[in-house]
Amino acid sequence: GQIPNNISMSLHKQNVKVIGTTPEMIDNAENRYKFSRLLDTININQPKWKELISIEESINFCEDVGYPCLVRPSYVLSGAAMNVVNNNNDLKDYLSNALKNRIEISKDYPVVISKYILDAKEIEVDAVAKNGDVKIYAISEHVENAGVHSGDATLILPPQDLTNNTIEKIKISIYKIAKELMINGPFNIQFIAKDDDIKVIECNLRASRSFPFVSKTLDINFAIVNSIDGYDEVSLTANTHFANNSEEKNISPSDFGL
Repeated sequence: GQIPNNISMSLHKQNVKVIGTTPEMIDNAENRYKFSRLLDTININQPKWKELISIEESINFCEDVGYPCLVRPSYVLSGAAMNVVNNNNDLKDYLSNALKNRIEISKDYPVVISKYILDAKEIEVDAVAKNGDVKIYAISEHVENAGVHSGDATLILPPQDLTNNTIEKIKISIYKIAKELMINGPFNIQFIAKDDDIKVIECNLRASRSFPFVSKTLDINFAIVNSIDGYDEVSLTANTHFANNSEEKNISPSDFGL
């Protein structure tokens, strides 16, 4: 999934028709700086952040908000090349290694540094939208605290330790982000939560590693939901309701906390 996102803008500039979410919106999600600005625009919380312009400014930012901080390059597989830095030397080492590993750092491929929240819980959302309207979503909870890459983390569905208030805030964010990016197809959002306060880490406009996991667990093929007429929204509760045709489907386990 990541390679098509990486070449979407190049295809767009060559006047290639791209089906699904538009290349411009893919760029708004993949470009860390643009996505952080987008979240600010629609009033969705995120950790304090700054676009990397120089090492000196990066050090000043990290010292201002306090270490640890999370450094995130643009247009990479979710989690790839992300790193938590704990001091100025870690930050300098990261930037040096990024350049050695040919991770591009430029105006078009900015690196964003954000405050890393200790002892927080990471939450994954897998969803499908059509023309910005959410059709189906599932909320999964990481067993490990935030900071463990999602490819290595243990996920629980339905979540066990999230309050109703936290879940409601997550749902509001899902709908806002899908609408703002006019998403067509699958997407994944990663949140960080602590003390009923949630913040968005990133949004990937593609199927994630957990996409087939939630489909199998819930016995609903997320991949085909977008192509079925009449499925305006699927909310994963004890009885899943398909909005346009009053169909209900019992799902086990019975409580998905949505």
